[in-house]
Amino acid sequence: MAGFVPRLLTRPAGSGRETLAEYRAAGGYEALRSAHARGGPEEVVQAVARAGLRGRGGAWFPAGHKWEVARAASETPRYVVANGGEHEPGSLKDRHLLTHHPHAVLEGTALCAFATGASVAWLYVVEDLADAIVSVRGALEEAAAAGVLGDLEVRLQLAPPTYVAGEETAALEVIEGRRAWPRKKPPWPVERGLFGKPTTVNNVETLAHVPWIVRHGPEGNGRGSALFTLDSSLKRPGVYELPLGAATIRDLLEGAGGGASGGRPVKAVLPALSCAFLPGGRLDTPLDPEAFRAAGSSLGCGSFSVIGEGTCVVERVAGIARFFMQEQCGQCPACRMETHTLAAVMERVRTGNEPGDWRGQIGKIVAFARGKGYCSLTEMAATPLLSAIRLFPEDFEHHARTGRCP
Repeated sequence: MAGFVPRLLTRPAGSGRETLAEYRAAGGYEALRSAHARGGPEEVVQAVARAGLRGRGGAWFPAGHKWEVARAASETPRYVVANGGEHEPGSLKDRHLLTHHPHAVLEGTALCAFATGASVAWLYVVEDLADAIVSVRGALEEAAAAGVLGDLEVRLQLAPPTYVAGEETAALEVIEGRRAWPRKKPPWPVERGLFGKPTTVNNVETLAHVPWIVRHGPEGNGRGSALFTLDSSLKRPGVYELPLGAATIRDLLEGAGGGASGGRPVKAVLPALSCAFLPGGRLDTPLDPEAFRAAGSSLGCGSFSVIGEGTCVVERVAGIARFFMQEQCGQCPACRMETHTLAAVMERVRTGNEPGDWRGQIGKIVAFARGKGYCSLTEMAATPLLSAIRLFPEDFEHHARTGRCP
């Protein structure tokens, strides 16, 4: 958008990793230095809270509230986890940050540790993101040599390449040396996390926003900005930064992404794999969590994809159902049952082998699984499917009868 200056994506595409010297020349680590000089962890917590910073991992939970709870915890030691366990198809924002802007993530992690009283932090990165891992290791070596992180110990933890491994409590299990299975909640990590101690888990993008907030003050944050990934359904796929609230879906898809790759009108928009579809008539919805909630969806992790007119939404939904069936971890019976049933029903609808009450089957299994399980994957698997059926019932009915698109 005209007049908007990116706060995170400050380097030209293809320019490689931002070195420590480059980051410091642009004011990097000044926020951490000034926070330590003032000696006020509570000031940092309050700045993040007043800025209204929300988690960028998909839930958009207020980061300041999480930090306040961790700060108030009576037990020590306390820990921080910078969650880069990004393994949702179409989402590239976290690996982009870790590959090209690792020091922003490191400084945000150190500020979180300072604010919450943590002595050890982990950078949690999916093991198949080779470029990001090399970049993070290089940044850690530079930071250690320069002493910019003070007494904070930062460890790199590689995560298995699975979707569920990015869930915050699954990340804790991996760090503790176990299988990437989510934990039952409550207790929440800020109450009892790593090794039973208070642990603040934030997405790496969330943490990368913190240095800007601390340097410029919460009043200068507005609603902040966010990173969005556009896939190959747009003419210009890639990772883009736009201001929250001031920019719309249209600004993202048409202004940044150049419009649908086939040049067709937009039939539907999928903000992320686990979110509800929005119809093409909603392109002027602001990129804002509340606006998306009012429109019947969520921003999720902001990995946007479009369905153009003439493109089969049933095929896309069947593929999403297969993904969640394959990626559920197998721990919770209700989740296993739901994801396998949804995938099976959608395959029969897709191929025209479902003349019966397929809607009733979906409704029953979704109602049965709702709220069960240790993470929110049951809701994630059902949300895009239910929204697509609601928006395009004729497409599904036609497919169920004939095995073809209308």
